[in-house]
Amino acid sequence: MDITATSTKPFRVGLLLVDGFALMSYSAAIEPLRAANLLAGKTLYEIEQVPVVGAQSVSSSGAIIKASAHVGERVDFDLILVVAGGDPARFSDERIYQWLRHLARRGVLIGGVSGGPVILAQSGIMAGRRMTVHWEHAPALAEYAPMLALERTIYVIDRDRLTCAGGTAALDMMHALITTHHGADFARRVSDWFVHTEIRPSGGPQRAGPVERYGTASLPVLRAIELMENHIADPLGLEQLAQLTGLGARQLNRLFREKLGRSTMGFFRDLRLEKADNLLSQSTLNITEIALAAGFANSAHFSHSYRQRFGRPPSASRQ
Repeated sequence: MDITATSTKPFRVGLLLVDGFALMSYSAAIEPLRAANLLAGKTLYEIEQVPVVGAQSVSSSGAIIKASAHVGERVDFDLILVVAGGDPARFSDERIYQWLRHLARRGVLIGGVSGGPVILAQSGIMAGRRMTVHWEHAPALAEYAPMLALERTIYVIDRDRLTCAGGTAALDMMHALITTHHGADFARRVSDWFVHTEIRPSGGPQRAGPVERYGTASLPVLRAIELMENHIADPLGLEQLAQLTGLGARQLNRLFREKLGRSTMGFFRDLRLEKADNLLSQSTLNITEIALAAGFANSAHFSHSYRQRFGRPPSASRQ
C-alpha cells in the first residue's frame, strides 16, 4: 500500500499489543489519531485494539486494554502497529509472525513502536528496509540480525514499514503520517493539541534542527523537507509536495531556489543520494537494495545519479 494513499473511507489502524507494552508508547501512537478525528469533525482514522492472544492486553503498569479485533480476523487494516516493551527478543509466536508476513504480502503498512520493531525483524519482514528501535534493544537486535539497516534515529519510514524508538517518538512519527494524509497545516493542528510544538524530524536528536542544518526558517521549505525525509524510498512528486505544504508547485520551487539555491526536486534527489551514501558506508545492503531504499527505480539509474553527485561509482564508496 502507498503510504500517501487517501480515500473517502476512514484509514483503519490496528494496534497489536504485546503484554508488557509501555502506556506512553501506546498513547503517543493512538492519541494523535483520536485528536485528528476530533479536530476534523469526522472519523479519519478507525482504531482497533488487537491483543496477541485472548480478550485483552496488559501494559507494563497493569492497565488493561480490551480487544476490539483479533489476530487473523478478516479486517481490512491499512496499518498495523506492533507495540511492545520489556524484552521483545524473548517474544516467540509463529502465529503472529505468519500473520505479519501475510499482511506484508497483502501490501498492508506495518509498523513497530519501542520494542515492536524487534518483532517485525523476527518475523522476517524488514529485509532491505531501513528501520530503528528503542536504544535499549538496538545492540541485541544488531547482534541478532546484522544484515538489517538499523539506524539510531527516533523514527524511520521506509515505503511500507514504519518504525520508531517508542516513548514520545511515536508522536513525531504519527505527525509525519497525518501530514502525508491530510497536509502539514492539519498535522500541525493535531500536534498543537498536545502542546507538541517542537516536532522532530525522522533523523532525531542525533542531528541539529532543520533550521540549523539548512540555514532557512521558511516554514513551507522546512515542511517540504520534512516530507522528503519521510519519503526517501518512495519519493513524492513536486505537485504532491506543494499540495501537502499548502503552496503551488511554482511557488514552492521559487522558495527552494531563493532559500537553498536549488530546485525542489534537485534538493530532494541530493537528499536521497546522501542517504544512499550513508547506507553504503554503514549497512550491508547490496547496491540494488540501497538503490530501492533511496527511491531509485533500479541500480543503473542510481549508479548514474550517484556518480554525477559524488564523482565516483557506488562500488568505490563501498570499498
